[in-house]
Amino acid sequence: MTNQYDSSSIQVIENLEAVRKRPGMYIGSVSNKGMHHLIWEILDNAVDEYLAGFCNKITVTLNKNNSITITDNGRGIPIDKHPKTKKSTAETIFTVLHAGGKFGGENSAYKVSGGLHGVGASVTNALSEWMEVYINKDGKRYELKFGKGGVTKKKLTFIKNTKLSGTEVKFKPDSDFFSKWKFDTNIIENRLREVSFLNSRLTIEYNDLITGKQEVFYSKKGLTDYIDFLDKGKTILIEDNEYKGRKDKVEINAAFHFNNSSNERILSFANNIKTALGGSHETAFKNALTKTFNDYCKKQKLFKAKEKNFEGSEIREGITAIVSVKIPEFYLQFEGQTKEKLSSVEVKKATESFISERLNFWMTENRKDVEVLLMRARKVREAKIAAQKAKDLIKKSFSKKDKLKPLSSKLTLATSKERIDCELFLVEGDSAGGSAKLGRDRKTQAILPLRGKVVNTERASISQILENEELSTIIRAIGSGIGEDFNLEKANYGKIIIMTDADTDGAHIQSLLLTFFFNYMYELVEAGRIFIAMPPLFKIQSKTDKKNILYAWNERDVEKAKDKINSKVEIQRYKGLGEMNYDQLWETTMNPKTRNLIKVDNENVADIGKIIDTLMGSDSSIRKEWINNNVVFEEADE
Repeated sequence: MTNQYDSSSIQVIENLEAVRKRPGMYIGSVSNKGMHHLIWEILDNAVDEYLAGFCNKITVTLNKNNSITITDNGRGIPIDKHPKTKKSTAETIFTVLHAGGKFGGENSAYKVSGGLHGVGASVTNALSEWMEVYINKDGKRYELKFGKGGVTKKKLTFIKNTKLSGTEVKFKPDSDFFSKWKFDTNIIENRLREVSFLNSRLTIEYNDLITGKQEVFYSKKGLTDYIDFLDKGKTILIEDNEYKGRKDKVEINAAFHFNNSSNERILSFANNIKTALGGSHETAFKNALTKTFNDYCKKQKLFKAKEKNFEGSEIREGITAIVSVKIPEFYLQFEGQTKEKLSSVEVKKATESFISERLNFWMTENRKDVEVLLMRARKVREAKIAAQKAKDLIKKSFSKKDKLKPLSSKLTLATSKERIDCELFLVEGDSAGGSAKLGRDRKTQAILPLRGKVVNTERASISQILENEELSTIIRAIGSGIGEDFNLEKANYGKIIIMTDADTDGAHIQSLLLTFFFNYMYELVEAGRIFIAMPPLFKIQSKTDKKNILYAWNERDVEKAKDKINSKVEIQRYKGLGEMNYDQLWETTMNPKTRNLIKVDNENVADIGKIIDTLMGSDSSIRKEWINNNVVFEEADE
């Protein structure tokens, strides 16, 4: 070690090298989600051309070598020499951070845009093994090539004359960062579908050359098509409403309807970027709906004597809404680089004013719809009061001193006081629960056996949920409350692990529990604290050496295990967790050093909600349709 501290001690990171040093700062992480983010940044640039009025078609192709090609029919990236970098403008865009047409306020090339404030194309290039750019502009086609890390391999070169216009970008993610991942066609399709809803009359063509699948996404109506897609099969109580307009330089587009469910679903976007945590525009929509509704009911004397104003959550039951704003760069303020929450006073003020005006007009013209909302709001309030009474009964059932005493017959606690280090295993059945208690790490692992199946919380009321013994036990064990009362900081466990048998009943229990967590403890999913255990299906044991044992999770693993043991073997197919000895359960499923867990995440929240509606909702016809379209039934050989 040296005490020298001068210019040689200071590392200067220039341009794309900064991205490769700190990729998480630019794309959130080098996970599967981060790799797909590389696509979104190039896609956003193509959509910017549509927003500027110069593009109506985008093509996205997943190539066989796991590379991506994105083509638009816009104006084509500028090819002239940039005055500052002395390179072609095209090369500058792909090699210099914060170089793009998204800056300059009123004089910028794009009045509104998505992406990472002009770093998107260069960041994707920096994190690629190679990239090729083809530009069709002014009757000529040009080529630009980059190597690993965005190093220019071929400067902008004229290739041939062409009648086409637009830009084509082809790249492959760098295996140094993304070796674990492959592009997921479902994730890509979901995003392209979402973009088409947000940008009506934009055609997006998707080609998967690996599977041969092709899809064209096109929405004529935009957001109303989106909410109809989300609520397909549900009974709609109040029909679609969509508002489009401009207020104080903010373009506002919102659509909503009310269905017969008890769920609230509001999705928000800023410049086509999904703001998963909401923010100014989403808050503005909620505030406008609450205030306008209460003011209208007062003015029309619809309230009963001594009836108080309704809270927003009481009014919004059953709503599905999309709020999309397109705003200039100087209004565009997010909390965090991954832009999950919009933070802009100007946007909030403009959106709330605009939505209030439109809602007031709608309520004046649609009194019967307001009366439907009023009746529902009253029922929600009554249910909330009943639920609060049920919660109070639970709280009164045990004192602070022996808070977990009512759970002592079921819950086996961990001894550590560091809650974030502790794990709660929700185990199917008393037999497996007994093995788990014997095999666990007593310091950090708590065990809660479950009898039977919990109630389906997609259909049940809050009172029914709290009356369900298994769910009320889970709620008290986790200790963080549910729904609006949920507080992540009060959670007693850093991990909640669902451990069920590897059969249809086990899968159903997993689905019921995941539905509960998604609907009532969503913050646990968002924080990455929900996991599914992966117990093995087979035990492969040598007949000559009984200590030589391997475990397998599928038939392929069985064959590998047989080859590895290299002798005659006995194969045991586990019918359930209860068949495993406690030491086997620890070794294969509970030991943090050897186990396999599936982490439940909140990627594509809207699609998760739609899946839950389909598979767990009350409408059996859409569930039947989904099964017929997605499950292949084959006759088994005798």
